[in-house]
Amino acid sequence: MAIETPTTAPVGTADPVNPAPARLSGRARLVLFVLCAAQFMVALDFSVLNVALPVLGRDLGLSTSGLQWAVTAFALPSGGFLLLFGRIADLYGRRRLFLTGLTLFGASSLLATLAWDPASFLAGRALQGLGAAVIVPTGMSLLTTTFPEGPLRDRALGISGTLLSLGFTVGMVAGGVLTDTLGWRSTMGLLALASVIVLVLAPKVLAESRTPDRPKLDVPGAVTVTGGLLALIYSLSTAAQRGFGDADVLVTLVVGVALLAAFGIVESRSAAPLVSLPMLRRRTVAFGNLGGLATFSMMSTVVFVLTLYLQEVLGLSAFGTGLVFGVQGIASVAAGMCASRVIGRFGARPTLVVSLLGQGLFIGALLGLGEDSGVLLATVAVSLASMFHLGAIISYGVTVTSGVPDGEQGLATGLVTTTQQVGITVGIPLLGVLATTQGTLFDGVRLVVAAAAVILVAAGVAAGAGLRRAG
Repeated sequence: MAIETPTTAPVGTADPVNPAPARLSGRARLVLFVLCAAQFMVALDFSVLNVALPVLGRDLGLSTSGLQWAVTAFALPSGGFLLLFGRIADLYGRRRLFLTGLTLFGASSLLATLAWDPASFLAGRALQGLGAAVIVPTGMSLLTTTFPEGPLRDRALGISGTLLSLGFTVGMVAGGVLTDTLGWRSTMGLLALASVIVLVLAPKVLAESRTPDRPKLDVPGAVTVTGGLLALIYSLSTAAQRGFGDADVLVTLVVGVALLAAFGIVESRSAAPLVSLPMLRRRTVAFGNLGGLATFSMMSTVVFVLTLYLQEVLGLSAFGTGLVFGVQGIASVAAGMCASRVIGRFGARPTLVVSLLGQGLFIGALLGLGEDSGVLLATVAVSLASMFHLGAIISYGVTVTSGVPDGEQGLATGLVTTTQQVGITVGIPLLGVLATTQGTLFDGVRLVVAAAAVILVAAGVAAGAGLRRAG
């Protein structure tokens, strides 16, 4: 692996003589603002359109079944290309690729805003997803290489993780408000405006990093892992609507698994692999990502079924449901403000284990929900679960990226962000569908809550055992 030489010294880079500063400098704060704003913008895109889908469908003539593609068209490229773009950024320059992703995301958001038919809208969504697949791993790797390992990086990841969670929650609330007042197109217009603002600031504050040579990209590895992730994400997202018995779902699931298996074989024989297999064998990487997969998949599933419970079982309005998740968002911000201090005192690994167990405990408390009442319990339990969820998000990011050379940070953060996307995608098809296939919706919600709690506790125990032996 070639050693990278930044054209300018990254903010916060540790000096061998002088220790890293305990506080963020003014320029470091500006760098962090730009990178977190980009992450927040992408997180917003995951949810801001959800409540606008029925209105959008009527306006553009998109069928009910076609509405799924408004979500899937974004999820496919945003998850499938993360590892590839993370590695390309390592090899050819993170800043350059980050700016390219911002440009693509902004232009495609404008296309979606001005869409005149279903095809143009879905094209915009797909290009948005491709732009997100560039922004997320490059933004994360710029963050981890800009801020040195230790308190500064922990704090930066804490702020980034908080905004990631908050962006998803804000999107759910803002999507309804914007759709009711300005129309569904304003949800996409907001993203176009945000990308322009970040794009104006980013070139002025971000330093480029380049390798001294021009290493070759592992093309066979890139093809197999990208194809495998695309097939896997497509099959899992489609299963939520069609079920796992559908032939299309089964075929793409098998193809995805086969391509990922082929990717493992290719990487074991490659002289310059896309993904370093020794990295994947690191206990911090393996068990850190296990924790990340569990926390993202289970939280997204619980939010999904809790939305159904509040509106379909208790008859709560969309606005009332939004308030419940608004409280959850406030709790997430509070947790994010404290997470870096907790990690600094107790360490990322213990924090990850406790966070998974705590999240599982409070999700399990949702088993106390009733068919006639439960708004207060739902609000308190999901908010406390979200606080531990934030702790898990931040501590697993720190765990996975700690000890990784700067030259492989794009790969490490690509694994982190791929875990996030796959987690968000996989949870609802695997568990959320149970909520609508039981005798009653209430019974289905209880089954999903119980399963999510058990999975989180099991993941916490497994992570604790694996990370204890990580050294």
